[in-house]
Amino acid sequence: MALVEVDQGVRDFELDLGRTPENFKLWWNYIQYRKKATAPQRNLLYERALWRLPHSYKIWFHYLQDRMTQVYELCIDDNAWTEVNAVFERALVFMNKMPRIWMEYCQFLLRQYKITESRQTLDRALKSLPITQHDKIWKIYLKFINQPFIPNETAIRCWKRYLQLEPYQIEDFVDYLDSKNEHTELINGLIRMLNNPDFQSVKGKTKHEYWVQLCTLLSQQKTDLLFDHNLKADTIIRSGISKFPAEVGQLWCALADFNIRLGRFDVARDVYEEGITSVVTVKDFTQIFDCYTHFEETMLAAKMETTEGHDEELNDDFGDDEVSKTLMKVCDVEFTREEELDLRFARLEHLLDRRPEVLNSVLLRQNPHNVYEWMNRVKLFEETPQKMVSVYTEAIRTIDPNKAIGKPHQLWVSFAKFYEKTKQMELARLIFKKATEVNFKQVDDLATVWTEFADFEIRHEEYERALELLRKATATNFVGPPNWKHDPSQTVQERVWKSVKLWSFYVDLDESVATAKGQINSTRNIYERIIELKVCTPQIILNYATFLQENEYWEDSFRAFEKGIALFKWPQVFDIWLAYLTKFQQRYKGNKLERLRDLYEQAIKTVPADMAKKLYLMYAKAEESYGLTKRAMDVYNRATDAVVESQKIEIYRRYIAQAGNYFGITSTREIYEKAIESLPNKFVPEMTEKWAEMELKLGEVDRARALYLYTAQLVNPDKPGFHTNFWANWKKFEVEHGNEETFKEMLRTKRSVQATYNTSGFTPMESGSTDEKKEEPKEEPPAEEPEGKRFGVAPGTEKISFHQPVTLDDLAQATEGDSGELNVDDDGDDDDVEEVEEDDGEDNFQVTTAPAFEKYSSKLRQDFGTETPEEKKKRKAEEAKGGGSKRQKKKL
Repeated sequence: MALVEVDQGVRDFELDLGRTPENFKLWWNYIQYRKKATAPQRNLLYERALWRLPHSYKIWFHYLQDRMTQVYELCIDDNAWTEVNAVFERALVFMNKMPRIWMEYCQFLLRQYKITESRQTLDRALKSLPITQHDKIWKIYLKFINQPFIPNETAIRCWKRYLQLEPYQIEDFVDYLDSKNEHTELINGLIRMLNNPDFQSVKGKTKHEYWVQLCTLLSQQKTDLLFDHNLKADTIIRSGISKFPAEVGQLWCALADFNIRLGRFDVARDVYEEGITSVVTVKDFTQIFDCYTHFEETMLAAKMETTEGHDEELNDDFGDDEVSKTLMKVCDVEFTREEELDLRFARLEHLLDRRPEVLNSVLLRQNPHNVYEWMNRVKLFEETPQKMVSVYTEAIRTIDPNKAIGKPHQLWVSFAKFYEKTKQMELARLIFKKATEVNFKQVDDLATVWTEFADFEIRHEEYERALELLRKATATNFVGPPNWKHDPSQTVQERVWKSVKLWSFYVDLDESVATAKGQINSTRNIYERIIELKVCTPQIILNYATFLQENEYWEDSFRAFEKGIALFKWPQVFDIWLAYLTKFQQRYKGNKLERLRDLYEQAIKTVPADMAKKLYLMYAKAEESYGLTKRAMDVYNRATDAVVESQKIEIYRRYIAQAGNYFGITSTREIYEKAIESLPNKFVPEMTEKWAEMELKLGEVDRARALYLYTAQLVNPDKPGFHTNFWANWKKFEVEHGNEETFKEMLRTKRSVQATYNTSGFTPMESGSTDEKKEEPKEEPPAEEPEGKRFGVAPGTEKISFHQPVTLDDLAQATEGDSGELNVDDDGDDDDVEEVEEDDGEDNFQVTTAPAFEKYSSKLRQDFGTETPEEKKKRKAEEAKGGGSKRQKKKL
């Protein structure tokens, strides 16, 4: 026999274990050392260790894991699986409180598909472990019972046990029963779940969904099954309907379907009728009505099939259930085949014809105070007057005016007009009278009733009755000034005098009747009462004045205008002023000029700027036609300051045109100057170009050139804005009236302006603001680099900037003081060089740089008469010498 060589490590472990056989660490290291040994050797080593340490959880757990791994690849019929089961049973003798051992054992049994042993082992685990650890076992248990090969009876019993521990998992139980078609248990489970007031769905479902599921199940069950389990389907379904009044369409259909399955067709019809007459939503109504229609069509088709091919008379029942048969026998009624079919056709047609009426009833159940639905209901019965009267009566009795949706007075008026169409005048008057006593929510509703009542009398030529009605409606029960504050305690009848609509109808009717009779005092009294109560509008004032003028009461009409002006403020009074001034001017023309002037002055005194233009133009036109031209020019001048800036340009155009017509074009220079100073920047180039054209006509070329130079600062050559032809016009002007030097000056100015705009990044012509005279914000220049030096401007002109318009006074002020001197190189730009003087002792040049507009400033100040005394004295002295300065000679 051959000897087996023993590993030295094994020898050492064995020797150590011989000395200390109960040392857990030594046994564990020995097991780890023998991991690569054969399965029998590992099993023997585990058995030896467990014989010494039977309560070691770690050794048992790894032993069981190792044994299960050894059999996974074997067939489940192999005896090795049974041996592993025996090892688990031995382990549970010592480890019966360890949930992990139980879980591994149960899962191992599930792999072997041993149903009884698995169930018994799971039950033993639940008995052995504390209840706090049962959830771990139940996860395996539920997995076990939900397998398809587990008998339903076994699974249901296990589920019921589980629900005692976790009652909130009843939804999973219900889903399981539904999947297994266990309808009886499913119905009982749904009933228990719905009867629990504390039930909260963990799946996000509502109780209504479960009610629908329960009712659907009940309607599909056989009667014997329900009786055996004491389930009253009719009672259960009606209980669900009472709990969910807003979503009961499916429940009503389920109840009807239940009766249909029992063969009680008349009861099913009653259920459908009850459903469509009790639901409150259109969705439920549509669902029930569709099922009802389908039921009737199916019954008709079935009857046609059963009677097809039979020629003899049928003595069948009218219905198909036992109740109908009994009723037919008692009444001794017999129907033929044709009569039976005709009756069923008539029933179906009647059902379809009733649909609009029943649907309207559903909408009215939603809100019985909906006036529009009541009016629609009336239209459904246009061919049945008696039904219309009952609908009107029910509507006015049901609707609360304070809760009504729509205009409740429309029902009263429509009801009265219905009697009017049927020639029942007294009943129509009675309805109108009742309507005037209703406490409507709005004054306008009652006013409409009164006007319709009066209009009814007018249609039948009862004019005096109509006037009497309106007189009664507008009567007031107070003395003194009216109280326009809202008083909730007052009824609408006490506040109806505030209705402008009612007063307007009253005065129009009285005016028509009074004009026909030639008596206008009553109409005047009504107008005066309207003004006294302050119920009038500007249109009523205009109507009153027109009425008086038609009857040649001119002064009274002017007093009416005055009363309207006193009542209203701007802008409502604008139309009154226009009519007043126009009519007064047409009446008296220039006979009462002073009074006309007072009226215009009174009108323009408080007129807003956006409405002043028309009044000022009318005032100026009146002065031109009947007054003094000088006063007309003064009105134009005042208008330029009174209107908004966007309208000033139109005033100036009219002002300049009229001034030129009356006083000559030379008189417009002051107007042009004022326009340039007051108009927004975007309108200035237009005005200056017109001024330049005027000066050119007079032969004042230098004046025109100065204006072009002044305007150049406002028009960016790259983005000219509104004035795209400005630079072209200036160029044309220089070509026709200038010389080479002036043309170069124009080009230098254009480059300078272009550079300025490129530097500043601001273009007044592109600004959308109307207040463009305000200084725009600009960055502060660095302290070490003055603004004049940065832009190449003389030190005397730092205040002139193209960020804002430069006035003529700015030009004059910029020329005061000494001009600066700059040293430049030979290749420097001499565009702005005005005077070059050679210094005898120096090789370089001293260049005196004047401001950009200095060459024209003296001429402009002289022309406009704005010279200072010193400048005027200096100019006269130079003229006396017959010469002038070197700069003036060069300019000439």
